[in-house]
Amino acid sequence: MTLVGERVPKYDGLGHVTGTTMYVDDHYIPGTLICKGLRSPVSRGKIKRLDTSLAEKLPGVAAVITAKDVPFNAYAGDWPVFPEEDICFKGQLLAAVAAVDEDTALEAISLIKIEIEEETPIFDVREAMKPGAPKIRPDGNLLKFGERDYYFTNQGDVEAGFKEADFVLEEEYFYPVAEHTPMEPQVSLAVPHPNGSLTVYTTSQCLYFHIGQLCAVLKLPFSKLNYVGATVGGGFGGKNDLHADPVTALLALKTGKPVKWRWTREEELNCSTVRGAWLMRIKDGVKNNGRIVAREMESTLDGGAYLSFNPYATTKHAYYAVGPYYIPNVRVITRCVFTNKVPSSSMRGFGVTPCSYAVEVHMEKIARKLGMDPFEFRMINALRKGEPTHTGSIPDSVAAIEVMQKLAESAGIKLPDKLMSMKSDERRL
Repeated sequence: MTLVGERVPKYDGLGHVTGTTMYVDDHYIPGTLICKGLRSPVSRGKIKRLDTSLAEKLPGVAAVITAKDVPFNAYAGDWPVFPEEDICFKGQLLAAVAAVDEDTALEAISLIKIEIEEETPIFDVREAMKPGAPKIRPDGNLLKFGERDYYFTNQGDVEAGFKEADFVLEEEYFYPVAEHTPMEPQVSLAVPHPNGSLTVYTTSQCLYFHIGQLCAVLKLPFSKLNYVGATVGGGFGGKNDLHADPVTALLALKTGKPVKWRWTREEELNCSTVRGAWLMRIKDGVKNNGRIVAREMESTLDGGAYLSFNPYATTKHAYYAVGPYYIPNVRVITRCVFTNKVPSSSMRGFGVTPCSYAVEVHMEKIARKLGMDPFEFRMINALRKGEPTHTGSIPDSVAAIEVMQKLAESAGIKLPDKLMSMKSDERRL
């Protein structure tokens, strides 16, 4: 308790403000080759020809790799390091080179000959869900949760709850795509050793998730990979996916030399993962006294082209569909739909942020329809100690009412005594 409530210097703050903090790109090893990637100019298509012979012959080029050079060509569920045939999003990596300098690497990329049979992409989740829509993935455009193509949570009797309500409010909400835009782009440095082992300096936010994926891609035992996490120059979830590490590692093993790949800002913005867009519909049954007695929520995530963390974001979204409130009758359906966009993945909240936005805007609309103070409306419906969430769990720490009281106080809002006297550990009347 000597630190709680005290001003404590940030442990790495001095390095940041003096410019001495070491990031991946600050590591220098003599003889390091520079990596560049060839990316798809189309959003959907089939690779008919990929000829790297001219690039391989260019003086200063140490290696060129494509899908045929990957021992196990999948990570993050189903995302290939390089596609063997099917291109699923614009900017998808098709080949990579390692050369003595950046100019040579870029020239080599320009010499790779590629023929693509372009196909019509699907960008709209509603189009992707239509019967007969072209399949973006072999098993269809909707992520499966067991036998269902949606995730489902249920509590109580929703239809009975709507019959009990004095009025029903139903609205749709949209949450747009967001890119993390860290100051540091994706950077990776792979250093091979004479005994066949490898050291990879990474910007990864989740080393222990990624080391298993990387070893699988390379078909290397854990004992052969030294995975070194450097200071992350901004992540926010955007460095929870393997982007550059498999490529530098493969090139380093092939050439026997260190290989570094630093993405450009354009690559970071267009080719890394994003927080996917969400379509959300909320239907609430409400009593005139302010109690919400039923909620039906249906949400659809644009997952982009591959799995990544989409399954987790989809289920977590469903868990928070009620927010910090108690509603006795709830039905939630969440879907993840694949499109020909850059894959969606984690970003600060894993599906919770869009859900909270929609839920709280909806709460505000109901309060206005009732002509009720928004604090009072939320406190009336706030979860109390001992009450279950719509997933059936009973939290052992509940303080939504106290938090709102403190927020009002901090904002200079004077709540009436009846609201200030409410407590989360009191039984609901």
